Amino acid sequence: MDVTTALGFARERNKGVLTTIRRDGRPQLSNVMYAVDDAGRPQVSVTSDRAKTRNLLRDARVCLHVTDDSFWQYVVLDGTAVVGEPALDPRDAATDGLVEYYRRLQGEHPDWGDYRAAMVRDSRRLVTIEVGTAYGMLR
Repeated sequence: MDVTTALGFARERNKGVLTTIRRDGRPQLSNVMYAVDDAGRPQVSVTSDRAKTRNLLRDARVCLHVTDDSFWQYVVLDGTAVVGEPALDPRDAATDGLVEYYRRLQGEHPDWGDYRAAMVRDSRRLVTIEVGTAYGMLR
């Protein structure tokens, strides 16, 4: 399957399973919400203390598995993760990136000041997936 087709399928959805690699080589799977940016890269918001974040900082290989509501159509986006810096200040570039991510995913937030403060409090980071290959089953 070509990456463009797989990304088209993924753009129509926002929930998937992110697979990272544990220190011992076994997969670690997490249900996530994601948004695809204008460059066609899936993005996920993570906290600095989560297993998936630690795994990605150690080994950037990642897969995002996305299904449709019937469960039988799916794509797997296989790529390399770029883990952004943690949000340290409500006005820093990391927090600005998380605001753009939220807008792509949910639209406007009712209180951007509260959202920005939460991103700092939670030590949130934006993970961007550079997709290299894709596979799956589409009808």
